[in-house]
Amino acid sequence: MTLRHTLCALTGLLVAGCAPPLPVPEPAEPPPAVEPEVSEAPALDLPVRPGVEVLLDDSLHLVRDRRVGFLTNHSAVTRDGRSAIDLLHERPDVNLVALYGPEHGLRGGIEGGVRIEDARDERTGLPIYSLYGAVQRPTPEMLSGIDVLVFDMQDIGARPYTFIWTMAMAMEAAAEQGLPFIVLDRPNPITDRLEGPVMEMEMRNVGQPITGYYPVPLRHGMTMGEMAWYVNEEFDVGADLTVIPAEGWSAGEWFDETELPWIDPSPNIRSLEAALTYSGLVLLEATNLTVGRGTPAPFSIVGAPWLNASELQRRMSARDIPGIRWETTRVVPEGEGWVPFRGDEVHAVRLVITDRDAFPAVRTTLELMHEISQMHPDDFRITNVGMTQMLGSRWARQSFEAGVEPEVILRRWNEELEAWRRVRERYRLYPAEAGTG
Repeated sequence: MTLRHTLCALTGLLVAGCAPPLPVPEPAEPPPAVEPEVSEAPALDLPVRPGVEVLLDDSLHLVRDRRVGFLTNHSAVTRDGRSAIDLLHERPDVNLVALYGPEHGLRGGIEGGVRIEDARDERTGLPIYSLYGAVQRPTPEMLSGIDVLVFDMQDIGARPYTFIWTMAMAMEAAAEQGLPFIVLDRPNPITDRLEGPVMEMEMRNVGQPITGYYPVPLRHGMTMGEMAWYVNEEFDVGADLTVIPAEGWSAGEWFDETELPWIDPSPNIRSLEAALTYSGLVLLEATNLTVGRGTPAPFSIVGAPWLNASELQRRMSARDIPGIRWETTRVVPEGEGWVPFRGDEVHAVRLVITDRDAFPAVRTTLELMHEISQMHPDDFRITNVGMTQMLGSRWARQSFEAGVEPEVILRRWNEELEAWRRVRERYRLYPAEAGTG
């Protein structure tokens, strides 16, 4: 098994074949099978550069004169907003031969859950192999004409968001074909903070594997590069993996502190705040409530035509959850794609984030579901088996349905999180700030 890391975070230097830029604490569990050397270097005050810029400026030897397959989408851009696809295609010393697209499409804009067919990219003329259509992982035939598979997308930090698992499945496929796999890393936009539940491995077969393929918390606190390293080592994938970190990023920094351009990674994640609230409110997508699809601000409200919004506001305010204020509103969802209650008047509460560092997205959503189920036992219902996967275990699903108080469920989730946190520490590529994680 080969694990190679291209080190650039904090140092501004490129050292091919080395590990994370900082030493990590000695874990309680046994270390991973491969212990890369740690390169010590003083931290420098650098602008944040995504991994694709580091590749092009300092590490081009990794792809030079090789047939490159690129698994990516519209969110992969440079600091000045240039498309990573176009940049690689325009480089005379890079032989880009194939593109692979995830959910929402290679160039973005396709609604969630919509099947996407293979196509040809209008800008580059290259074939696009869809990994959100007939298949969700590259087939041997899709990979037959390349020498190396490169990955670059902007994740949002929540387990059900499909990009991380498209990456993991592609890494497995590359390993099976003996192809090197390179991850061009980007910041986790909602920081390295963790919130449970941690998904049990057996839950990958409950619902869709592409929304929960390996055990991580609901708010996982990792970057794509860290996730690739974790999956590769903990589950013996055997990929010839290179991670090129984003230079200059600290794990406690929010995306809007990086000065990188925000590109909506999908049609309903239209802001950094939506990415944050998604990490909890995604649970409600498996119920007969709406989180605001078809409104100007998806993942900012919770409602239904039958909801007593003023009573819910009173109850949630009494719970004294930090970092949030509650308002009532009425909306009429419209638009294309999956839009619950399209054309109906929805009574809703609006989440107004007052302190994003304090706001616990997962706890908030669990308490919302509890209160709504108590208020409306004949109306509220879970509509999708994916709820079990998102809650991480059959125990959590059964506990919620039995009316167990959120504090009891959260206590067990926090115990699971502490054990998983020690595993996560082995795969840090970025310095943590005080009070994060």
